[in-house]
Amino acid sequence: MTPQIRRVLVRSLDDITIEHVPVPVPGDGELLVRTTVVGVCGSDTHAAAGHHPFIALPYRPGHEAVGVVAAAARGAEYFTPGDRVIIEPNLYCGRCAQCRSGRYNICQELAVFGCQTPGAMTDLFTIPADRVHRVPDGMSDIEAALVEPLATPVHAVAKAGDLSGRTVAVLGAGPIGLLTLIAARQAGAALIAVTDLLDGKRARALRLGADAAPPADAPDLVEQAHAALGGPADVVFDCVAREQSMAQATDLVARGGHIVVVGVGSPGATPVRLDLVQDREIRIEGTLMYTGEDYRTAMALITSGAVDATEIVTAVYPLADAAGAFAASVDPDQVKVLVTVDGPLET
Repeated sequence: MTPQIRRVLVRSLDDITIEHVPVPVPGDGELLVRTTVVGVCGSDTHAAAGHHPFIALPYRPGHEAVGVVAAAARGAEYFTPGDRVIIEPNLYCGRCAQCRSGRYNICQELAVFGCQTPGAMTDLFTIPADRVHRVPDGMSDIEAALVEPLATPVHAVAKAGDLSGRTVAVLGAGPIGLLTLIAARQAGAALIAVTDLLDGKRARALRLGADAAPPADAPDLVEQAHAALGGPADVVFDCVAREQSMAQATDLVARGGHIVVVGVGSPGATPVRLDLVQDREIRIEGTLMYTGEDYRTAMALITSGAVDATEIVTAVYPLADAAGAFAASVDPDQVKVLVTVDGPLET
């Protein structure tokens, strides 16, 4: 019989199963990787709920992945079996104007491993060797699983320019919001306010270094944030990306300030106060994923001890209970949920 592996199949939040498929064979330039840890992303739960604008159901998740090289095909021999690796999941064409300029994260033909293609929530998977990074010595699997989610805030912070001595508001204290807080602080932000609806997440933001954490639904949210920051925020990172958060961002940001949209918005139009955007010369900019440079920065931040993994990773499930991992991920009290494959995590 043909050897088979397990792979998670998501049809909906209520229909997450394990399928059995043949062991994949790496082609030229590819690696065969055995998964050790994979994260459940907010994009995964949005997709499972049918709310993600760019992920169609059913899909096979797993883009926040850590693994061990099982085999290297021809053209990928610079990796060897046993190498610990992190996946950089953006699959780009290399030919379009964006790729040629180094901005392959917005490739014209971008596909994301584990979103538009089968991912790493499985026993074994294949991936082009140029889409992986070696795990730095001394970095645990738990920490390595945070490189991909941290790279998105690192990229967003870089889009905002020099944050040295500037004031920042972060809307949303989920995994991306909390990691944006860390990335902004490490980039030199002087004062940071983080908003969220939940007391527990605001408390977590304060433990991770926020200077203030007002409730996102407070009638005087803008006044509270401005008081904590000494005035309007120089930069607002919207990690929620909904109509209400964009309205708050426009009210929170300073004249001539910068709003960076980090969260994935729902399909369709979102009202924006263009009169205020024009009158106050507000810059609104989207940010998508990351590049290799952002990965290297994220790895350096984690290696430096800037990220407290125990505050970010709040639950771990085995591959066999992937449905439980997704259910936990939509629990607002959770932050980052990980799935492990065959064996305990390193500590």
